Amino acid sequence: MDEAFVHVVDDDPQLRSAMSRLLRSYDLNVKTYESALDFLNRLPEPSPGCLILDLSMPKMNGFQLQEALAASRKNLVVIFVSGKGDIPASVKAMKAGAIDFLTKPFEDRALIEAVREAIRRSRQIIAESEVIEKDWNAFHSLTARERQVCLLVSQGLLNKQIAGELGTTEKTVKFHRGSVTRKLRVNSVADLVKLVERLREAGRIGPGVA
Repeated sequence: MDEAFVHVVDDDPQLRSAMSRLLRSYDLNVKTYESALDFLNRLPEPSPGCLILDLSMPKMNGFQLQEALAASRKNLVVIFVSGKGDIPASVKAMKAGAIDFLTKPFEDRALIEAVREAIRRSRQIIAESEVIEKDWNAFHSLTARERQVCLLVSQGLLNKQIAGELGTTEKTVKFHRGSVTRKLRVNSVADLVKLVERLREAGRIGPGVA
């Protein structure tokens, strides 16, 4: 997997420099930004990493940047740092997906542990996303009828029941099931059900029959 990067966004140049030195001393790749807008103007390519984000910054604060990145950069796990941190702010940050909320001044060890966990989580998110893409590409390769059969099988229906639902014969259903199994590269009904559930949870397919 690609190299991981730690992106530090803070309007305090001294703190940015101090965090950069600390992180590099642990052999971490670091990039720094003086503001949220600076980060957006130099938006990194999708890759494993985390975002150390100051809560209070001019023009665009940390929460606003977190919201702006929610859809396009899910792989960047957020760690908030703030000198004005309070319980409501930390709860809001965590609910929005942040992995930690550190109040300045924080211990070096606390930051390093948070960064390592964030990078681990980032790699996990990317791996899960790759599985979803692979599943979706396979599902998308099915014909319309094969998708219907696939989804009905995932609901636990037998061939006879599926044939009745679709107004066809059991023999035809068996043929489509074989094709579905080959295209999805699943070895059992259980594997097929898991694949469909992953796609549902990812919002790739709806609750009905496609």
